[in-house]
Amino acid sequence: MKDRLKWIDEFGFIGETASGHTLVMDGGIEHGGRNRGARPMELLLHGAAGCMAYDITAILKTAKEEILDMWIDIEKTQADSSPKVYTSINFHIVLISNSISNEAVERAIKLASEKYCSASIMLAKTAKMSYTYEIRSQK
Repeated sequence: MKDRLKWIDEFGFIGETASGHTLVMDGGIEHGGRNRGARPMELLLHGAAGCMAYDITAILKTAKEEILDMWIDIEKTQADSSPKVYTSINFHIVLISNSISNEAVERAIKLASEKYCSASIMLAKTAKMSYTYEIRSQK
């Protein structure tokens, strides 16, 4: 199966992925959409964050590091005029663990951001990418 994007109406679209999943995209009401789904640029960011999270998790699990929870907070800026590309993106990675070391997290972020995460590496061609993290203990 190929990936496909199908127009619904106005500015609404349904994406069908080659892996058999669907997603909904739509524009905001202020731009003629009906606000039924994520914006395409939001999906781009979340795809890159998902790629980083996947790779970081895989690297840490391979190293037998404990991960109890994880999320990535995304901060970004866009160009003021069209094309409104992202000019800077920070992924703030939050890991919940009672035993993980800073060195293990830094290694995982470096490998993911420089070698494995195709999406963030691609975004780095137009945006200044930065990665911060914190480790929190489960209480």
